[in-house]
Amino acid sequence: MESKAHTVKSVLIKQVASVEIDEMWSFVKNKGHQRWLWHAIDHETGHVLAYVFGDRKDVVFKQLKRLLEPFGIQHYYTDDWGAYEQQLPEQQHTISKSNTQKIERKLLTLRTRIKRLARKTICFSKLEKLHDIVIGLFINRFEFGVAV
Repeated sequence: MESKAHTVKSVLIKQVASVEIDEMWSFVKNKGHQRWLWHAIDHETGHVLAYVFGDRKDVVFKQLKRLLEPFGIQHYYTDDWGAYEQQLPEQQHTISKSNTQKIERKLLTLRTRIKRLARKTICFSKLEKLHDIVIGLFINRFEFGVAV
């Protein structure tokens, strides 16, 4: 069977005025092995801009922040997790539950549709790599309409 190569001719990156950022807890194998999904969406449209997996540490948030750089973001809405306060300029950062409702809704949708994010069932993740792949594939398909 012949493999078809797909090429991207151009990518249009839209400037985004403000984003909502949040992180969601899950685990691999057992609750002692935590895995976090860091997620950023356009505050106006609710479209996913970027996401990363890792620990709940500043270094992982910095990875997400680097992915957001091309969007020219002027303002960030988050909860009060310390990484945000340390890594975002105070004048561009608002801590507020009322301004993060769209991202909270998206994370609830993920928990509802992906059983391995809700509790330990027969669907729970045994490998970090598979955990990230399953969730990443769902986000790519659900948010971008792309099956990678």
